Formats: sequence, C-alpha cells, structure tokens
Amino acid sequence: MLIDARDLQVRLGDHTLIQGVSVRCEPGKITAISGPSGSGKTTLLHALGLLIPVSHGSLLLDGREAARASERERRAFWREHTAFVFQDYGTIEDRSVAANTVMALGPLGGTQRGDPDRLRNALAQVGLAGRERDPAARLSGGEKQRLAIARAIYRDARVILADEPTASLDAENRERIITLLRTRAAAGATVVIATHDEAFADTCEARFRFDPSVSSRG
Repeated sequence: MLIDARDLQVRLGDHTLIQGVSVRCEPGKITAISGPSGSGKTTLLHALGLLIPVSHGSLLLDGREAARASERERRAFWREHTAFVFQDYGTIEDRSVAANTVMALGPLGGTQRGDPDRLRNALAQVGLAGRERDPAARLSGGEKQRLAIARAIYRDARVILADEPTASLDAENRERIITLLRTRAAAGATVVIATHDEAFADTCEARFRFDPSVSSRG
C-alpha cells in the first residue's frame, strides 16, 4: 500500500506536534523516520497509521484520501491492512502466544483459534515455534518484539508501522528484528519505522529526518 502524506499538520489543543510534513512510503521498502527525542517521530507514525487525527494536509492511502477518515474507515484500515509494533510490544500478558498472534476474540470474549497452519508458519518465521501455549508474560523483550512481527506475518499485513523496533534489544535480537522487517518489505509490505537507531535508518530504502526546527525530506 502506497502511503503519501503531504503537508501534514497534527495539533493537540494549542500545541502543534508536527507541521508541514510530507513523506512517501512505498510498498517493498522500509521507510525510516528519524530525529531527536520529541521531534515528532511517533506522532508522524501514528498519523500515518490513522491512530491520531490530522489537523491539516493530505494523507493518501493507495490514492484515496484518508486524512478525514471516519471511525469505521479507520477500524477497517487497522483490521484489514495494518499491523503495529509498539515499544510496549502490544501483548496481552495473560494470554497465550497463539492468542496474541491471532488477536481475534470470539463470542463471549473467548479467543478464536485461528488458522493452525498460518499460526505455526508465522511463529516459525520469528523463532517462536512450539511456543503457542506459553503465556506472553514468559517472553523476553526481544521475543515480544518478534511476537508482534509474527502477528503481522499471520495477518499478511500490507502495512507495518513500528515504533523503535530495535530499542533496548541486544545485538542478536536487533539483527533478528531488522531481518524480519526486511523480509516483510521484500514480500511487498510497506514498512515504516520511527527510530533512534541511526545505523539501521541509514540502510533503509527511504528516510524522513526531523530537524529540531524544520522538518525536511532526507
């Protein structure tokens, strides 16, 4: 899915969080959003994912305007196309690895089993094969990051939005996460990361840098 943001502004009350941002995120590529702490990286990532409203500008998703998307349209975008990899991992600690991968609730709040073959394949790709029944609380930080990517693989998400996906990881887990994200991009997904990891950002196919005073493409 092509994400094309033009002259975006996001305001919260009297505060302007980002102003005049234009960035193009293409399928098959990883786009890195970088800049100092507080510059607006996470705000931009959330705006691209329709998690927060855009105050001004255009946000095209495969050519369709989404800046003023309704709640129903936003939920459809999340459900049908998008996977998020958050800094807090987005796991439900008391539910199993399988439940966290499928992330779908059945009647009366029970967790749906999902497709067993797709589940096994997704977990195998991220190195969590055989861990289906383990509670998410047992996983390490690196394993939880991989679980979030397993969710994207299971759903075959067209868009993956990751906030600091390599933060606080050891060298081995950092490389595994980078490899997994590259694999998803190679499979055709649009991968967008907000990151302080300059070494990773430098190797991405596209990059948007926040300047402390002026936002610019770089």
